[in-house]
Amino acid sequence: MSLASYVHFYLMLLLRYSAIAGIAFLIFYILFRKKFERIRIQKHFPKRNDYAREILFSFSTLIIFALYAISLWSPFIKQHGRIYHDINEYGWAYFIISIFITLLIHDTYFYWTHRLMHHPKLFKLFHLTHHRSINPSPWAAYAFNPLEAIVEGGIIWVLVFTIPLHPFAIASFMAIQLTYNVYGHLGYEIYPYWLVNSSLGKWLNTSTNHNMHHKYFHDNYGLYFRFWDSAMKTTNPHYEKTINEIVSKRKP
Repeated sequence: MSLASYVHFYLMLLLRYSAIAGIAFLIFYILFRKKFERIRIQKHFPKRNDYAREILFSFSTLIIFALYAISLWSPFIKQHGRIYHDINEYGWAYFIISIFITLLIHDTYFYWTHRLMHHPKLFKLFHLTHHRSINPSPWAAYAFNPLEAIVEGGIIWVLVFTIPLHPFAIASFMAIQLTYNVYGHLGYEIYPYWLVNSSLGKWLNTSTNHNMHHKYFHDNYGLYFRFWDSAMKTTNPHYEKTINEIVSKRKP
């Protein structure tokens, strides 16, 4: 595809990142900062140069993500991948289920690549840039160095070679993963008390969970769910106490 097509993909990804992270930042860090103070996870705030670093590296990550996006239109993936274009080929039920399957696959991919990048021999090379945000903001969602960006973006190839996916399902997956990523780096816990302490909530990853990972540099490796952290016993031992102290402030 042409350079113009690549620029088009990059600008689309940039607009989506800027809109979702920007709206979250505007609401929680500028307009209603005092109103949401009680559900702030870490009481202090990042500095301006932290925001600048997160935005700069996120913009550079999108350069790589745009390459992945444009690759989905390559002859190789068209020939060997499992992208289909007629929803009726698999039906609407599968279309909806396929989006949920992408999240399960991504969660597994993220957990194990994330743990791998925490290996002492790989951490500085791949993951240190992201962990410079000890107290992350929404702008940290894509704040990776190029090597980590390559790893993170690789999930799209795993998906399109694993299960049949409609382009709209891929677009839905990308929107969900960015939104949840922004939530994970929000710095506020917006899940209500009843959800956190429900049967479903016990398995959902939270902003508190991921914020503790940034603060302590270990444990809590999951993305959407806590299945793998639970199975591998990598949940921070203080997680339950920490999140309940925060969400209890909103208890009805």
